[in-house]
Amino acid sequence: MRFDAPVLLYGAGREAQSTRAFLQARQPDLPVFITVDSGTADISGTIPIKPAELVDAIAHRRFGTIVKSPGVSRYKPIFELAREAGIPVTSNLNLWGATYRQGRTVIAITGTKGKSTTATLTHLMLVKSGVDAGLAGNVGLAPLEAADRNSVVIFELSSYQTADMNFLPDLAAVTNLYPEHVDWHGSVERYYADKLNLIDRDGSFAVALGAAARGNALVAKAVRDHRRLVRQLDADESAAIEAAVARSRLRGAHNLDNARLAAEIALATGATLDGVLAGIAAFAPLPHRLEEHRFGDLVFVDDSISTTPEATKAALAAYQGRRLALIAGGHEREQDYADLAARLATAGVITLICLPVTGTRLAEAARAAAPAVEVIEAPNLEHAMTALAERRQRFDTVILSPGAPSYNQFKNFEERGNRFVALARASFGP
Repeated sequence: MRFDAPVLLYGAGREAQSTRAFLQARQPDLPVFITVDSGTADISGTIPIKPAELVDAIAHRRFGTIVKSPGVSRYKPIFELAREAGIPVTSNLNLWGATYRQGRTVIAITGTKGKSTTATLTHLMLVKSGVDAGLAGNVGLAPLEAADRNSVVIFELSSYQTADMNFLPDLAAVTNLYPEHVDWHGSVERYYADKLNLIDRDGSFAVALGAAARGNALVAKAVRDHRRLVRQLDADESAAIEAAVARSRLRGAHNLDNARLAAEIALATGATLDGVLAGIAAFAPLPHRLEEHRFGDLVFVDDSISTTPEATKAALAAYQGRRLALIAGGHEREQDYADLAARLATAGVITLICLPVTGTRLAEAARAAAPAVEVIEAPNLEHAMTALAERRQRFDTVILSPGAPSYNQFKNFEERGNRFVALARASFGP
């Protein structure tokens, strides 16, 4: 595809950088503007526009297309203003669809949690089966970086990306559905609709559902025609996968569910059972997802990627039988912590450290629902680790599983996880 007028990049992250490279390779003389709501717009070869100048820029049609980064909400009023002016708003993913979709098999995987693990497993299973498959989206490459490298492309997609995805996959999968990202979408209802936009549309594509998604009425309605659903595993396949997971580095019942879903997707798109089992064996935990470190005689689990209470519950379940110290809390997204609080004592949590700002609500709920659990409210991660160092005889495992985003105190979950590991090493190492 070609652009007849300048392009505006809204955002300056990894996808914006790959969009710039894509445009530079195809139309080196095309003017490219860039705007960011915060931080620095430091992509070379672009012309900065301040957010306050966008209304005037739209009125004077300084650009003909806006390519929005996923982290920028599509519900910002400026995008409606652009559409009213006849300026389309698109994405890196949709540019990939317009340029490279034809002639390829596309597997698109979403869900509130588990999508990265499921997509990674699906990719491994297909590759181990000899299928020419690539991995893109939030794991692997940015969509436009994936370009036309592989005949099968697995996209791991957030609700930010499924909300306006404008091409159909050959197979779409949903792991589960819980409230998240309310600040970006504006409401829980809109989050659900944007997430399920992946499957809630016309087309003959196949659909695979995770165990938690199968029992969800909203998901069932979005499937529309249940003849779309791929076949579930038979008893022998399920037993073989369960045995392979038990020997692998996948922890917890939720990861067994992820492996089963990945197997259904892979088998429906050309994998062999031997390849599926080899893919499970080859799996390595993703960074900051139940990533284990040992310092002294304690295990430290970096689950910083956990941004929902459901993810924290899954992390606790993966360490059943341990004496646990849990660090939780982060950026406010109006999520309900009552059920998590009720499960703390039976999950083996001895000490709960609550971080701002959601930690305040979690601490209140925990004191009411689990009075035997020691609850400490800490202003930051440094204070949390100091408090744990003073109590190191009480537990054998420390889990950072915040159940909330990181943005109030950290740039992203990676920075939060890295800081946790560094503090653990300093306080409990070598």
